[in-house]
Amino acid sequence: MANPALREPRRSTPTPNAAPPPTRPPRAPGLWIALGWIALYFVLQAVGGGLIGIVLAIATGSVDSWQGLAHFEHLVHTALEQPGMQALLVMLTLGLATSAIVLLTCHRWPQLWSLARPPGFGFVRPSKIGYLPLAVAIGLAAPLLGGWLTNWLAQGHPVTQNIQQLGENTPLAWRIPLVLMVLSLGPLVEELLFRGVLLSALLQRWGTAAAVLLSSLAFSLAHLPGLDWQVFALPDLLLLALALAWLRLRSESIWPSVIAHGANNLLAVAAWFVVAHPGG
Repeated sequence: MANPALREPRRSTPTPNAAPPPTRPPRAPGLWIALGWIALYFVLQAVGGGLIGIVLAIATGSVDSWQGLAHFEHLVHTALEQPGMQALLVMLTLGLATSAIVLLTCHRWPQLWSLARPPGFGFVRPSKIGYLPLAVAIGLAAPLLGGWLTNWLAQGHPVTQNIQQLGENTPLAWRIPLVLMVLSLGPLVEELLFRGVLLSALLQRWGTAAAVLLSSLAFSLAHLPGLDWQVFALPDLLLLALALAWLRLRSESIWPSVIAHGANNLLAVAAWFVVAHPGG
Protein backbone atom coordinates (compact mmCIF):
# COMPACT_ATOMS: atom_id res chain seq x y z
CA MET A 1 0.00 0.00 0.00
CA ALA A 2 1.43 3.41 -0.98
CA ASN A 3 2.49 5.77 1.74
CA PRO A 4 -0.07 8.59 1.99
CA ALA A 5 2.75 11.03 2.57
CA LEU A 6 4.17 10.19 -0.88
CA ARG A 7 0.96 10.78 -2.76
CA GLU A 8 0.94 13.67 -5.26
CA PRO A 9 -0.78 16.68 -3.69
CA ARG A 10 -4.14 17.52 -5.15
CA ARG A 11 -3.96 20.56 -7.41
CA SER A 12 -6.51 23.24 -6.84
CA THR A 13 -8.58 24.06 -9.87
CA PRO A 14 -9.22 27.72 -10.55
CA THR A 15 -12.73 28.94 -10.03
CA PRO A 16 -14.26 29.73 -13.44
CA ASN A 17 -16.01 32.88 -12.24
CA ALA A 18 -13.12 34.22 -10.16
CA ALA A 19 -12.66 37.95 -10.69
CA PRO A 20 -9.24 39.07 -11.95
CA PRO A 21 -7.14 41.01 -9.46
CA PRO A 22 -7.94 44.71 -9.52
CA THR A 23 -5.54 46.83 -11.54
CA ARG A 24 -4.43 50.19 -10.27
CA PRO A 25 -5.50 53.09 -12.50
CA PRO A 26 -2.63 55.03 -14.09
CA ARG A 27 -1.51 57.93 -11.95
CA ALA A 28 -1.67 61.45 -13.27
CA PRO A 29 1.49 63.57 -13.32
CA GLY A 30 2.07 65.60 -10.17
CA LEU A 31 1.66 69.36 -10.43
CA TRP A 32 5.31 70.18 -9.77
CA ILE A 33 6.43 67.48 -12.17
CA ALA A 34 4.13 68.91 -14.84
CA LEU A 35 5.52 72.42 -14.32
CA GLY A 36 9.04 71.00 -14.36
CA TRP A 37 8.30 69.27 -17.66
CA ILE A 38 7.23 72.59 -19.18
CA ALA A 39 10.32 74.32 -17.79
CA LEU A 40 12.48 71.54 -19.22
CA TYR A 41 11.02 72.16 -22.68
CA PHE A 42 12.01 75.83 -22.64
CA VAL A 43 15.43 75.06 -21.11
CA LEU A 44 16.05 72.57 -23.92
CA GLN A 45 15.21 75.28 -26.44
CA ALA A 46 17.54 77.80 -24.78
CA VAL A 47 20.50 75.47 -24.21
CA GLY A 48 19.98 73.53 -27.44
CA GLY A 49 19.68 76.75 -29.41
CA GLY A 50 22.97 78.01 -27.98
CA LEU A 51 24.82 74.79 -28.76
CA ILE A 52 23.34 74.52 -32.25
CA GLY A 53 24.24 78.16 -32.86
CA ILE A 54 27.89 77.41 -32.03
CA VAL A 55 27.84 74.41 -34.38
CA LEU A 56 26.41 76.57 -37.17
CA ALA A 57 29.08 79.22 -36.54
CA ILE A 58 31.77 76.56 -36.89
CA ALA A 59 30.14 75.00 -39.96
CA THR A 60 29.80 78.33 -41.77
CA GLY A 61 33.40 79.28 -41.11
CA SER A 62 32.68 82.05 -38.63
CA VAL A 63 35.08 80.37 -36.19
CA ASP A 64 38.71 80.06 -37.37
CA SER A 65 39.97 78.26 -34.27
CA TRP A 66 38.76 76.87 -30.98
CA GLN A 67 40.17 79.97 -29.29
CA GLY A 68 37.62 81.97 -31.22
CA LEU A 69 34.83 80.36 -29.23
CA ALA A 70 35.67 82.74 -26.39
CA HIS A 71 33.66 85.31 -28.34
CA PHE A 72 30.99 82.84 -29.36
CA GLU A 73 28.14 85.31 -28.83
CA HIS A 74 29.44 87.61 -31.54
CA LEU A 75 30.37 84.66 -33.77
CA VAL A 76 26.93 83.10 -33.51
CA HIS A 77 25.31 86.46 -34.27
CA THR A 78 27.54 86.80 -37.34
CA ALA A 79 26.65 83.28 -38.51
CA LEU A 80 22.93 83.88 -38.09
CA GLU A 81 23.10 86.95 -40.32
CA GLN A 82 23.66 84.65 -43.29
CA PRO A 83 20.52 83.85 -45.33
CA GLY A 84 18.44 81.03 -43.89
CA MET A 85 20.61 80.47 -40.82
CA GLN A 86 18.02 81.80 -38.37
CA ALA A 87 15.35 79.53 -39.84
CA LEU A 88 17.70 76.56 -39.70
CA LEU A 89 18.52 77.32 -36.06
CA VAL A 90 14.82 77.47 -35.14
CA MET A 91 14.02 74.24 -36.96
CA LEU A 92 16.89 72.30 -35.41
CA THR A 93 16.17 73.67 -31.93
CA LEU A 94 12.45 72.94 -32.13
CA GLY A 95 13.11 69.47 -33.49
CA LEU A 96 15.57 68.71 -30.68
CA ALA A 97 13.33 70.00 -27.87
CA THR A 98 10.19 68.33 -29.25
CA SER A 99 11.88 64.96 -29.76
CA ALA A 100 13.33 64.99 -26.25
CA ILE A 101 10.01 65.91 -24.58
CA VAL A 102 7.98 63.36 -26.55
CA LEU A 103 10.45 60.53 -25.87
CA LEU A 104 10.73 61.38 -22.17
CA THR A 105 6.95 61.65 -21.80
CA CYS A 106 6.44 58.31 -23.53
CA HIS A 107 8.96 56.73 -21.17
CA ARG A 108 7.55 58.40 -18.04
CA TRP A 109 3.81 57.87 -18.65
CA PRO A 110 3.36 55.19 -21.35
CA GLN A 111 -0.16 54.22 -20.22
CA LEU A 112 -1.56 57.76 -20.33
CA TRP A 113 -1.07 58.37 -24.05
CA SER A 114 -3.96 56.18 -25.21
CA LEU A 115 -6.46 57.25 -22.52
CA ALA A 116 -9.15 59.58 -23.85
CA ARG A 117 -10.07 61.36 -20.63
CA PRO A 118 -7.71 62.92 -18.10
CA PRO A 119 -5.45 61.80 -16.55
CA GLY A 120 -4.90 60.44 -20.06
CA PHE A 121 -3.23 62.65 -22.65
CA GLY A 122 -5.88 61.92 -25.29
CA PHE A 123 -3.87 60.69 -28.27
CA VAL A 124 -6.95 58.90 -29.59
CA ARG A 125 -9.69 59.56 -32.12
CA PRO A 126 -12.15 62.31 -31.09
CA SER A 127 -15.50 61.19 -29.70
CA LYS A 128 -17.14 62.83 -32.76
CA ILE A 129 -15.50 63.50 -36.10
CA GLY A 130 -17.24 66.87 -36.23
CA TYR A 131 -14.75 68.25 -33.72
CA LEU A 132 -12.04 68.25 -36.40
CA PRO A 133 -13.63 70.86 -38.74
CA LEU A 134 -14.77 72.75 -35.65
CA ALA A 135 -11.13 72.85 -34.52
CA VAL A 136 -10.08 74.36 -37.85
CA ALA A 137 -12.81 77.02 -37.58
CA ILE A 138 -11.82 77.90 -34.00
CA GLY A 139 -8.14 78.02 -34.91
CA LEU A 140 -8.78 80.43 -37.78
CA ALA A 141 -11.28 82.60 -35.88
CA ALA A 142 -9.26 82.92 -32.67
CA PRO A 143 -6.41 85.07 -34.06
CA LEU A 144 -8.88 87.35 -35.86
CA LEU A 145 -10.85 88.04 -32.69
CA GLY A 146 -7.74 88.00 -30.52
CA GLY A 147 -5.87 90.32 -32.87
CA TRP A 148 -8.68 92.86 -32.72
CA LEU A 149 -8.71 92.63 -28.92
CA THR A 150 -4.93 93.01 -28.69
CA ASN A 151 -4.87 96.05 -30.96
CA TRP A 152 -7.70 97.63 -28.97
CA LEU A 153 -5.85 97.09 -25.69
CA ALA A 154 -2.54 98.25 -27.19
CA GLN A 155 -4.04 101.71 -27.84
CA GLY A 156 -1.77 102.44 -30.77
CA HIS A 157 1.37 100.71 -29.47
CA PRO A 158 3.05 98.53 -32.13
CA VAL A 159 2.40 94.82 -31.66
CA THR A 160 5.28 92.65 -32.81
CA GLN A 161 6.06 88.95 -32.60
CA ASN A 162 9.47 87.30 -32.82
CA ILE A 163 8.01 84.74 -35.17
CA GLN A 164 6.87 87.45 -37.61
CA GLN A 165 10.29 89.10 -37.59
CA LEU A 166 11.90 85.71 -38.15
CA GLY A 167 9.80 85.06 -41.24
CA GLU A 168 10.44 88.45 -42.76
CA ASN A 169 14.21 87.91 -42.45
CA THR A 170 14.13 84.41 -43.95
CA PRO A 171 14.58 83.64 -47.67
CA LEU A 172 11.47 82.32 -49.37
CA ALA A 173 12.92 78.83 -49.92
CA TRP A 174 13.47 78.42 -46.18
CA ARG A 175 10.02 79.62 -45.17
CA ILE A 176 8.20 76.51 -46.41
CA PRO A 177 9.97 73.94 -44.17
CA LEU A 178 9.89 76.45 -41.32
CA VAL A 179 6.12 76.84 -41.71
CA LEU A 180 5.63 73.06 -41.70
CA MET A 181 7.44 72.76 -38.38
CA VAL A 182 5.61 75.72 -36.85
CA LEU A 183 2.28 74.16 -37.86
CA SER A 184 3.08 70.63 -36.68
CA LEU A 185 5.81 70.14 -34.08
CA GLY A 186 5.12 73.34 -32.17
CA PRO A 187 1.38 72.68 -31.60
CA LEU A 188 1.98 68.98 -30.91
CA VAL A 189 4.49 69.44 -28.09
CA GLU A 190 2.69 72.44 -26.55
CA GLU A 191 -0.66 70.67 -26.50
CA LEU A 192 1.00 67.62 -24.96
CA LEU A 193 2.49 69.78 -22.21
CA PHE A 194 -0.35 72.21 -21.47
CA ARG A 195 -3.54 70.32 -22.41
CA GLY A 196 -2.05 66.91 -21.63
CA VAL A 197 0.44 66.82 -18.77
CA LEU A 198 -0.42 70.06 -16.96
CA LEU A 199 -4.20 69.89 -17.36
CA SER A 200 -4.23 66.30 -16.10
CA ALA A 201 -2.19 67.30 -13.07
CA LEU A 202 -4.45 70.23 -12.24
CA LEU A 203 -7.64 68.18 -12.60
CA GLN A 204 -6.42 65.92 -9.79
CA ARG A 205 -6.41 68.89 -7.39
CA TRP A 206 -9.13 71.24 -8.54
CA GLY A 207 -12.37 71.20 -10.48
CA THR A 208 -12.60 71.46 -14.23
CA ALA A 209 -13.11 75.23 -14.37
CA ALA A 210 -10.11 76.01 -12.15
CA ALA A 211 -7.88 73.49 -13.93
CA VAL A 212 -8.77 74.89 -17.35
CA LEU A 213 -8.23 78.48 -16.21
CA LEU A 214 -4.88 77.79 -14.51
CA SER A 215 -3.49 75.74 -17.40
CA SER A 216 -4.61 78.44 -19.85
CA LEU A 217 -2.99 81.15 -17.76
CA ALA A 218 0.26 79.17 -17.67
CA PHE A 219 0.12 78.80 -21.46
CA SER A 220 -0.42 82.54 -21.89
CA LEU A 221 2.42 83.56 -19.59
CA ALA A 222 4.82 81.11 -21.24
CA HIS A 223 4.27 82.85 -24.59
CA LEU A 224 4.80 86.42 -23.39
CA PRO A 225 8.60 86.37 -23.96
CA GLY A 226 7.95 85.70 -27.65
CA LEU A 227 5.83 88.86 -27.68
CA ASP A 228 8.54 90.98 -26.01
CA TRP A 229 6.45 90.92 -22.79
CA GLN A 230 3.65 92.95 -24.33
CA VAL A 231 1.07 92.31 -21.63
CA PHE A 232 -1.80 93.65 -23.72
CA ALA A 233 -1.50 90.43 -25.77
CA LEU A 234 -2.32 88.34 -22.69
CA PRO A 235 -6.14 88.29 -23.19
CA ASP A 236 -5.68 87.05 -26.77
CA LEU A 237 -3.46 84.18 -25.59
CA LEU A 238 -5.83 83.38 -22.73
CA LEU A 239 -8.87 83.16 -25.02
CA LEU A 240 -7.01 80.85 -27.39
CA ALA A 241 -5.87 78.62 -24.51
CA LEU A 242 -9.41 78.39 -23.10
CA ALA A 243 -10.73 77.34 -26.50
CA LEU A 244 -8.02 74.70 -26.85
CA ALA A 245 -8.77 73.30 -23.40
CA TRP A 246 -12.49 73.18 -24.21
CA LEU A 247 -11.77 71.23 -27.41
CA ARG A 248 -9.53 68.81 -25.51
CA LEU A 249 -12.13 67.98 -22.87
CA ARG A 250 -15.25 68.00 -25.05
CA SER A 251 -13.79 65.87 -27.85
CA GLU A 252 -12.02 63.50 -25.42
CA SER A 253 -8.99 63.75 -27.68
CA ILE A 254 -6.00 66.05 -27.94
CA TRP A 255 -5.98 66.08 -31.75
CA PRO A 256 -8.66 68.79 -32.18
CA SER A 257 -6.67 71.15 -29.97
CA VAL A 258 -3.49 70.33 -31.93
CA ILE A 259 -5.32 71.11 -35.19
CA ALA A 260 -6.81 74.34 -33.83
CA HIS A 261 -3.40 75.38 -32.51
CA GLY A 262 -1.84 74.70 -35.92
CA ALA A 263 -4.58 76.67 -37.71
CA ASN A 264 -3.97 79.58 -35.35
CA ASN A 265 -0.25 79.48 -36.15
CA LEU A 266 -1.06 79.36 -39.85
CA LEU A 267 -2.55 82.84 -39.77
CA ALA A 268 0.42 84.08 -37.74
CA VAL A 269 2.88 82.97 -40.44
CA ALA A 270 0.72 83.73 -43.49
CA ALA A 271 2.28 87.19 -43.65
CA TRP A 272 5.64 85.56 -44.36
CA PHE A 273 4.48 84.86 -47.90
CA VAL A 274 2.67 88.17 -48.33
CA VAL A 275 5.91 90.06 -47.71
CA ALA A 276 8.02 87.49 -49.53
CA HIS A 277 10.21 88.53 -52.43
CA PRO A 278 11.54 86.19 -55.08
CA GLY A 279 15.11 86.83 -54.02
CA GLY A 280 14.30 86.33 -50.34
